[in-house]
Amino acid sequence: MEQFLQVGVISSTHGIRGEVKVFPTTDDAARFKKLKKVLLDTGKEQLELEVQSVKFFKQFVIVKFKGIDNINDIEIYKGKSLLVPREDAVALGKDEYYIADLIGMEVFTEEGRLGVLKDVMETGANEVYIIDSDRHGEVLIPAIKQCILDVDIEGRKMKIHLMDGLI
Repeated sequence: MEQFLQVGVISSTHGIRGEVKVFPTTDDAARFKKLKKVLLDTGKEQLELEVQSVKFFKQFVIVKFKGIDNINDIEIYKGKSLLVPREDAVALGKDEYYIADLIGMEVFTEEGRLGVLKDVMETGANEVYIIDSDRHGEVLIPAIKQCILDVDIEGRKMKIHLMDGLI
């Protein structure tokens, strides 16, 4: 399991005083209001940044970090991820999973191995699991109770039921 979970990606700067536009990758963008610190993944290291202020603009979260007061200090981090430790992540409900825990999981049907879950597509109604199958190519499985029989996060396995027409 991933130790850190992504909550957003810095998409661009906002103004000249060090604020950034963050594209939220969390289901609840309002959680940024409760964040005190985040980890900035620079690709080489993780920098701990203290959140000074948060506001919202369209689909973005505008974040100001303490001690970063100039556009030049933050501009180099465009496209970089903002992470939180797993223990600071939003608590999950029953039958909810962090996407980071699902990616790479082996997927099985009643007949045997189907493939590896490579991505999760978020739609309006429900999520769709994208499974890379050697036999069938890319398979799209809706994340609904009728299809998803069991998810074993620790064992990195998922058991599904293939409804008619999915392959």
